[in-house]
Amino acid sequence: MPSTDETGQATRHASPAGSTPPAGPPTDGAPAGPGARMPRWLPRAMVLALALIAAFQLGSWAFHQLTGLLINILIAFFLALAIEPAVSWMSARGLRRGFATFLVFLAVLIAAAGFVTLLGSMLAGQIVKMVEEFPGYLDSVINWVNSHFHTELRRVDIQEGLLRSDWLRNYVQNSATGVLDVSAQVLGGLFQLLTIVLFSFYFAADGPRLRRGLCSVLPPARQAEVLRAWEIAVDKTGGYLYSRGLMALISGIAHYVLLEILEVPYAPALAVWVGLVSQFIPTIGTYLAGALPMLIAFTVNPWYALWVLIFVVVYQQFENYMLQPKLTAKTVDIHPAVAFGSVIAGTALLGAVGALIAIPAVATLQAFLGAYVKRYDVTDDPRVHGRRIPRAGPARPARLRRLWARDPEQDRPGPDGSEGTGDGGS
Repeated sequence: MPSTDETGQATRHASPAGSTPPAGPPTDGAPAGPGARMPRWLPRAMVLALALIAAFQLGSWAFHQLTGLLINILIAFFLALAIEPAVSWMSARGLRRGFATFLVFLAVLIAAAGFVTLLGSMLAGQIVKMVEEFPGYLDSVINWVNSHFHTELRRVDIQEGLLRSDWLRNYVQNSATGVLDVSAQVLGGLFQLLTIVLFSFYFAADGPRLRRGLCSVLPPARQAEVLRAWEIAVDKTGGYLYSRGLMALISGIAHYVLLEILEVPYAPALAVWVGLVSQFIPTIGTYLAGALPMLIAFTVNPWYALWVLIFVVVYQQFENYMLQPKLTAKTVDIHPAVAFGSVIAGTALLGAVGALIAIPAVATLQAFLGAYVKRYDVTDDPRVHGRRIPRAGPARPARLRRLWARDPEQDRPGPDGSEGTGDGGS
């Protein structure tokens, strides 16, 4: 007798017509049904990911907008480190730190203003002299060309052709339209200079307060490390400026001797200009420094400008490959190759600012990390001094040994002029 499922029949009879019976829990591996809900963590993860992306974009935008300000603060910090020894020296003798910082800045400002005033008056006088004597220079050039190339050039024709040329007209128009751009750049440069001066003044005047505020959020062991790093940075920055000042002095003396031999006017001011600009303006400082003495020498004799150019190029090579690496390595205590590489890396990262602060920054980092590197005594091995150790084994290679053991009778020619047979001449 077939068995009947009374429960199943009751269930089928209880379900209303046209309705779907409730689905049971999905088995493993089976796709979720249309009524399945998303995990509770998924909306929160999506919101968190969007918030992180928005925060990254906002931080990147803010960093790019504040890059100029951050660079100015970095320059101001290194300037404050440079004047820290002088400020601390005066502060230790009873002067208030803020007043001592003011005196240092005032001395630097007076020296810079006097130098710029002297150089500006000299340059203006030489430009006026050059403009007044330009017709004479032009006549001498025209006479030389006429005598050597048998031409009939005249200064009046050249002047009229120059004044009526399209090149001069376009140059004047472009210069007139670029006046506003130059003015904006000058104002921007003055604002950046003021920002750097203010920040450097605050860093130098409130140095102890700044160090206390930084150390207050660190444990005692970290405080000692930060203070030691600060002291190393002051020493290395001062050493770098000392080396630059010494190289500026040597460069100024060398160029002063040349300018005095050539009897170029304002030789002392030009020597100071060459020394300072070539050392403290990276990359283009050498060209700016050499252009002004060449211009002044040209007013005396055009050939003198060529001699100045040759001397500048030769001295620059001597300074780059002999003087600067040795002097910088002694004062900043880094290898010349490391100093050269740090300047290249700093220029690639921050341009002229990076080239100026690269060496003291790398020297500070090297001196600070050197305290955490454990060093050992080097073994007394000849290879340390560049000498090779002879390898153990036979004194001669196998070929030389075979030639040495060969019978000389074998090399004698035979009666018909042929070589030996190798068996003793048989």
